[in-house]
Amino acid sequence: MRALMLHEKNRMSIEEVEPAGAPGPGEVRIAMHTVGICASDVHYWTDGRIGPFVVRAPMILGHEGAGTVAEVGEGVSHLAVGDRVAMEPGVPDPRSRAVREGNYNVDPGVRFWATPPVHGCLVDEVIHPAAFTYLLPDSLSFAEGALIEPFSVGMFAATKAGITPGDVVAVVGAGTIGIMTALAARAGGASTVFISDVLPQKLALLDGLEGIVTVDATQEDLGERVRAETGGWGPQVVFEATGAVAAYAKLWELPAPGGRIVLVGMPVDPVPFDIATAQSRGISLETVFRYANVYQKAIDLAASDAVDLSRFVSETFSFDDSVGAFERFLEGRPTDVKIQITL
Repeated sequence: MRALMLHEKNRMSIEEVEPAGAPGPGEVRIAMHTVGICASDVHYWTDGRIGPFVVRAPMILGHEGAGTVAEVGEGVSHLAVGDRVAMEPGVPDPRSRAVREGNYNVDPGVRFWATPPVHGCLVDEVIHPAAFTYLLPDSLSFAEGALIEPFSVGMFAATKAGITPGDVVAVVGAGTIGIMTALAARAGGASTVFISDVLPQKLALLDGLEGIVTVDATQEDLGERVRAETGGWGPQVVFEATGAVAAYAKLWELPAPGGRIVLVGMPVDPVPFDIATAQSRGISLETVFRYANVYQKAIDLAASDAVDLSRFVSETFSFDDSVGAFERFLEGRPTDVKIQITL
C-alpha cells in the first residue's frame, strides 16, 4: 500500500507500507477516498510535536477521512462491502472509566489517528472498528464525509454550550473550527450567530448564510456589535475558537450576564483568566476537547438542508501531490478553509 509517512520534522514522503490485512471481529477494512488536512497534521510536519505528543518514529498522517468498505469482519452487521463511510478517528479503550462515564474523548488510553505513535489514514486502506465507522447517506459526497470530523468538533461545542432556541451566539475566529461551530450553533437553535475574524476574505465565505452575521475584527469590536444589536445585553453563548492569547483580553466581558463561554480553540501557552469578572457577571465556562457521542448527529445534520459543508472545501489534491497539499496549507491563503487529498 501507499502511505504518506512523516519520518521526522520537515521530512515526509509517499512510500510503500505493509498491506492493511484482514479485519478482525467487529472491524472493517476501508479503502480510503478523501482525507482532509488538519493544522495538527501540519504541526507534526513542521515542528515534529504538539505539546507532549512527539514524533519519535515514522508515522502516517491524516485523521479526517472517508472511504468505502472493502471487507467486513465477523459480527459486523450494520455495514457491508461497498458502503460509503466516514470514520471517527479516536478509538477509546472500552474498559476505560472515562468510557463508562460517557467521556470517551478524554480517555487517557484513546488511540487517535495521526497522534504519535498511532498511524493515521493517509494510506490506501485502513482497518477500523465498525462501531466508529458510519454510513454516509447518498446526499453526502466523500469530501463532505471527510469534513464530518471537524464538523463534529463544532457539534460537540454547540452541545456543551447548551444552546436553547433563540439564543444569540458569538464566535471568536472564523477558521475551520470557528466556521463549523457557527454552523452547528445556528442549526442548534441560535437565532443569530455573530462571527468575527481579522481576515475579511475568510468572513466573505459565510456570505448568504441565513442567521450568520460576520464582524471584521479589524474594523469593529465584536462585543460592541452584538450589544448594539441586542439592546445592550450581549450574546447568551460565546465560543472562543482561535486559541490566541489576545482573544482573552475582553473574552470575560463578552457574554450577557449569566451567559456561557465555551473554549474550543486550544492555546499553545497559558492565557489570562479574569475570574472576578466572570464571577461577578455569573459567567459559566465549558471546555471542548475533540468530541464524544456526536458523529452520527453530525452526519445527519450535514445531510439535511440546514448545513452545506461542501462550500468549505477550498482545494483538492491528488495523493501523489500530498506534499503540495501541505505546502498549500502553509501558504495560509485567507480564502482557504479545508484542503483535502483524494486517494
